[in-house]
Amino acid sequence: MDRDKWSARQEFLWKLLRDIRKESNQTQTELALKLKRPQTYVSKYELGERRLDMLEIYDICNACDVTLAEFVERAEPKLQKYSALKG
Repeated sequence: MDRDKWSARQEFLWKLLRDIRKESNQTQTELALKLKRPQTYVSKYELGERRLDMLEIYDICNACDVTLAEFVERAEPKLQKYSALKG
């Protein structure tokens, strides 16, 4: 996979997760408390210093009152633009 495409997709997801948090009117600290994690957990994934698995993304969405389906609906069009399967 092209490294630039991977980087662009990752960066988009970090920004989307940050936007979802902000749209739910939560600080990193408030979200971290809901997730029972330290504030640095939120900071690190929003900065791209930590990768997340699907269950973690599910929990983050849930804590922000966003369904996983809504998250995917927002993410998919942009991710298709950077698809690793495209030539």
